[in-house]
Amino acid sequence: MDKKRVAVPLVCHGHSRPVVDLFYSPITPDGFFLISASKDSSPMLRNGETGDWIGTFEGHKGAVWSCCLDTDALRAASGSADFTAKVWDALTGDELHSFEHKHIVRACAFSEDTRLLLTGGVEKVLRILDLSRPDAPPREVDKSPGSVRTVAWLHTDQTILSSCTDMGGVRLWDVRSGKIVQTLETKSSVTSAEVSQDGRYITTCDGSTVKFWDANHFGLVKSYNMPCTVESASLEPKYGNKFIAGGEDMWIHVFDFHTGGRDRYILQHNLLNK
Repeated sequence: MDKKRVAVPLVCHGHSRPVVDLFYSPITPDGFFLISASKDSSPMLRNGETGDWIGTFEGHKGAVWSCCLDTDALRAASGSADFTAKVWDALTGDELHSFEHKHIVRACAFSEDTRLLLTGGVEKVLRILDLSRPDAPPREVDKSPGSVRTVAWLHTDQTILSSCTDMGGVRLWDVRSGKIVQTLETKSSVTSAEVSQDGRYITTCDGSTVKFWDANHFGLVKSYNMPCTVESASLEPKYGNKFIAGGEDMWIHVFDFHTGGRDRYILQHNLLNK
């Protein structure tokens, strides 16, 4: 007689408030990594396969709304309610740069060559920061139609993705012209948008739905309803057959990419900082 498979939680003690952003690194010689942002102001780095805690980046004085790792997972970036975007050494946890903004920073993303950092937030401005010249004034893209919630790079950094907190859809910006060239339509505002490591999919969250879009033709490929309202989702980089989603319940759920079914384990960020 077949035994029913029981979901076994893998508990990762850490965040004391809701998880609002998740990001898988590309695969590196040391494996791949997972970074998470939370309203508790302390982004955390973990082993991407096991969920084991590696370190906490300390220095923000407000909720952290966004986090990411560069191509080699050697640097991390975070955007916060303290009006800063910070760049960190992912090996030591040391703060490398802090970029002042005029309002809450809700989104950040490294370019593929890791030379640039893209930020956005409540100012409704997309900024491109040159990390080789951190004291230089940032380049500003045309004004966003709303408060920026997410940003990402697409097509070898020639296109920018962004979403707004107060309207649906993901907007595609041409970096050269600084103009919106296309919009991926959603009913609810998009709280998470990222490009898969193989460049095939754009992953978005809106409300309690995770969607996967074709990153070249922009058609909707898959759409899954989640067990709760989700803030962020990320496609696993090693095989691309799993994705994670996290939100208001402070759990990081693992799902099968092909079916949308919940996988055999769940990552939970809860309770105490390590």
